[in-house]
Amino acid sequence: MCGIIGIVGKADVQPLLIEGLRRLEYRGYDSAGIATLSNGSIVRRRASGKLVNLETVLAQDPAAGRIGIGHTRWATHGAPTEINAHPHADERVVLVHNGIIENFQDLRRELTGAGCVFATETDTEVIVHLISQHLGEGLTPQEAVAKALKRLRGAFALAILFAGHHDLMIGARHGSPLALGYGEGEMFLGSDALALAPLTNRISYLEEGDWVEINGAGATIHDASGQVVERAIKLTASSGALIGKGNFPHFMLKEIYEQPTVMGEALHTLLNPWNDVIVLPPVPFDITRVSRITLIGCGTSYHAALVAKYWFETIARIPVEVDIASEFRYRSPDLPPGGLAIFISQSGETADTLAAMAYARAQGQHTVSIVNVAESSMARQAEVSLQTHAGPEIGVASTKAFTTQLTVLACLVIGFATRRGCLDRDTQKRYCRALTEVPSRANEVLNHDGLLAEIAREVAEARDVLYLGRGTGYPIALEGALKLKEISYIHAEGYAAGEMKHGPIALVDERMPIIVIAPSDALFEKTASNMQEVIARGGRVVFLSDAEGIQRLGTMAAATVELPKVDPFVAPILYTIPAQLLAYHVAVIKGTDVDQPRNLAKSVTVE
Repeated sequence: MCGIIGIVGKADVQPLLIEGLRRLEYRGYDSAGIATLSNGSIVRRRASGKLVNLETVLAQDPAAGRIGIGHTRWATHGAPTEINAHPHADERVVLVHNGIIENFQDLRRELTGAGCVFATETDTEVIVHLISQHLGEGLTPQEAVAKALKRLRGAFALAILFAGHHDLMIGARHGSPLALGYGEGEMFLGSDALALAPLTNRISYLEEGDWVEINGAGATIHDASGQVVERAIKLTASSGALIGKGNFPHFMLKEIYEQPTVMGEALHTLLNPWNDVIVLPPVPFDITRVSRITLIGCGTSYHAALVAKYWFETIARIPVEVDIASEFRYRSPDLPPGGLAIFISQSGETADTLAAMAYARAQGQHTVSIVNVAESSMARQAEVSLQTHAGPEIGVASTKAFTTQLTVLACLVIGFATRRGCLDRDTQKRYCRALTEVPSRANEVLNHDGLLAEIAREVAEARDVLYLGRGTGYPIALEGALKLKEISYIHAEGYAAGEMKHGPIALVDERMPIIVIAPSDALFEKTASNMQEVIARGGRVVFLSDAEGIQRLGTMAAATVELPKVDPFVAPILYTIPAQLLAYHVAVIKGTDVDQPRNLAKSVTVE
């Protein structure tokens, strides 16, 4: 969600700004723009829509300069138009902003009363006028920014330029991430390390409340009180190569097919296949004394948490609460002494999840993060951080990040259960061996891609789709429905199969596809009964099961997809993949933007 790139360079920065913005496209956006300084003046170019529209503008009217900022905007305040696109500017100041200024209405009224004229509908424009007003009072750019920051409430990451100051950029971070890159006679700002990867691998991360003065020679970082501070410079592992689709038509399909590999990478970090044991990193608390676990996530990560709840409670025998991050702290829950809070996020920058982590820490909880970005805020703030090793995920609809989250959570559950004495050695081996087989079984699932593309033709004609599952299949039903909604724009809902008679069965008719997730486990007979109920009412069932389940019930379904017979423990990981492929092919048939669906952003960095 929104992306920032800033460069204090030695040559024309326009092409580098565009390259940086292209690497930020995965975050989701609906307009883009850049600004540079040339001959003492601000030069600004913006366009609504995709980055190619901005490139067309720049081809006709370049923005030359050795210092510049760029932005991809996901609209919050104000429509996604050129006038509302960043950068925002007056004659003195130009800046880009990620986040939301919560008190912008009060500031706008105050500034309008002081004679400022607003050109946009955005909250960001108040920051421009506020800084410019302080410059008009005779303050230096540094003094004007420091004074303005004290007036802002909400979340923001900022990159700011000043007319006539060709060797000065100021960045600031409060609630939204901002990375500082070090080059040779050059300096950089970016929303994340991926944006800066072609430019430098030497990165610092601004901490909460920090602001930084940047010039070609280096940077001076100030904390929230204005004191000069040092922040560690790290070597980032982000690739300098621009991520490509290879031979795949979409990033999403490429990432679905990468799942066997990246799940293997995740397993290699936690599972020793030679003796079938889970090797957890050192933790600064006693696992045997954890009284309750709180699992927190948003969207797809929330569904991973729901699967993990079943695992932790049935295998490790620990009570678990699962919460949507955006709701968690507003209940002001009392968390038990010695409790553990686990936070799940692809980006590690999700604003709601970070806020939930801060609440849990204030309540004295131990904290573990499960993230895909090693340098992310969540990874740095948690006591223990487990990496999913999914690699860059460009498609907005999460696929490989989800299955690697489940893989890491499964390892964590086995590790906890073993240390708590809840698993005998034979069961521990069985679970580890089941996990070891997951990558190869996932490859087998991918062989059904053609069949799922055929099934998608009928699903694409539907107005509504239901997904049903029991046990760990229920969160996969929720995830399957979310994927279909996200990229095909078809209304879909996931339900616990046993809830059908409590209302949803009223929706079933001959026009409704129903995706049934039913591995032949201990709950199979219960799910089968619910499946028969919807078939009796004309529902057209797509039946996802193994050979045993299909032999018993497959002839009743409109379509069947046979998945490998696996231990029920790992079934939710594998049963995710056909749901992803089905959603993908439906979206392709409907002609939607698969990788960047409307209104969505990859990294949700505001509430």
